[in-house]
Amino acid sequence: MSTMSRIDVFLDSSALFAGVASSTGAARALLLLAEADRITITVSEQVITETERALARKLPAALGYYRQALRSTGLRIVQDPSPEENRAHQDIIGHPPDVAIVVAAMKSDAGFIAAFNRRHFIDDPDATSQAGIPIGTPGDALAWVRRKLTQEAR
Repeated sequence: MSTMSRIDVFLDSSALFAGVASSTGAARALLLLAEADRITITVSEQVITETERALARKLPAALGYYRQALRSTGLRIVQDPSPEENRAHQDIIGHPPDVAIVVAAMKSDAGFIAAFNRRHFIDDPDATSQAGIPIGTPGDALAWVRRKLTQEAR
């Protein structure tokens, strides 16, 4: 990576899906920045599985691009947290199925969690403070990345 410190964005399945499914938008821009080796994109095994299933169901023609994007972005895939780790953090986010996503992001030392799921991630007032990681849309993540890149350029 060409930057001084690692700028790492953890994508949930909604953000990864959007980055693959659309040729525009912030989620796509994040993938392109990863391809250019300006940032690291991190996902968990669960995110990979959820995204592949959603693409196969909703947009099967994009599966080839998805697999290529996994390779070309240098995507960092981290293990899912153990059931014990999930139980220990069960109150970290209001929607229990998403606990594993937040715990995986925390364990990965990502600097930002990007998701489109407002109800379960972004609008949960305690999620960011409990996780210790900013949580927002891919657009929010892109703004965060820009600030980090600007700071490093100085």
